[in-house]
Amino acid sequence: MTFTDRLRALQRRKQTVLCVGLDPDPERLPQPLQGEEVAKAVRLFLSEIIETTHELACAYKFNLAFFEALGWEGWQILEAMLEQMPPDVLLIADGKRGDIGSSARFYARAVFEQLPFDACTVSPYMGRDAVEPFLQYADRAAFVLTRTSNPGARDFQERRCDGEPLYLTIARAVAQWDRELPGTAGLVVGATDPYALAAVHLACPGLPLLIPGIGAQGGDIPAILQVARRSPVLVNSSRQILYASAQEDFAAAAGRVAAQLRQQLLPACPA
Repeated sequence: MTFTDRLRALQRRKQTVLCVGLDPDPERLPQPLQGEEVAKAVRLFLSEIIETTHELACAYKFNLAFFEALGWEGWQILEAMLEQMPPDVLLIADGKRGDIGSSARFYARAVFEQLPFDACTVSPYMGRDAVEPFLQYADRAAFVLTRTSNPGARDFQERRCDGEPLYLTIARAVAQWDRELPGTAGLVVGATDPYALAAVHLACPGLPLLIPGIGAQGGDIPAILQVARRSPVLVNSSRQILYASAQEDFAAAAGRVAAQLRQQLLPACPA
């Protein structure tokens, strides 16, 4: 099965398109965990979050920077959380890789062979040879940064290229790579720009979309429901879920927010 086949089958079975982003910031951990040693606190925090959200999500996105910043203990936590994951979720390495040649090949080997990730986020700035190694795995996916949800996205992504925004040129190139290479190419498009989301969707119908920007960034859920009619979507929420409460009930609060988002996004599930 391709990544898209697995994604749609999983979403259909669990009736959710929600992806929970794991961005464990030690400074934002709930009050009851503040007295613990940092690595232990992060591990306890994530374990509880996963326990209360895994039935509501079809995927988890691990922001690797937050784990790398904890040194060797961060890698131990990452491996422990990956082992805790139930079999009915897909795992995304949010590393925004984007180097060329052997570097890209070894980055791909790290996330897909040494670690059990199903997909990885990749930057297209250095061109096809920075993305292609991730697309050599027939059952995995590379989500290519296209129109991101951060304010600085406008600095380059909206510049005109052959009469259209650069992000559309990127999207069309990624669609071509998807046709030519074994793996699944997807697009990262933020929900904070409904126009860009619709434009990318119309230019590349059928490519899976990883959509950040709802919740804390104020993304537009109705726009997501529109594009989900023709494209598989994974809708990511990180801070809104992780930091729903700073008190003892942090895990239960995360579960409540995840349940609310799942319900709002229910029409985006494949029939």
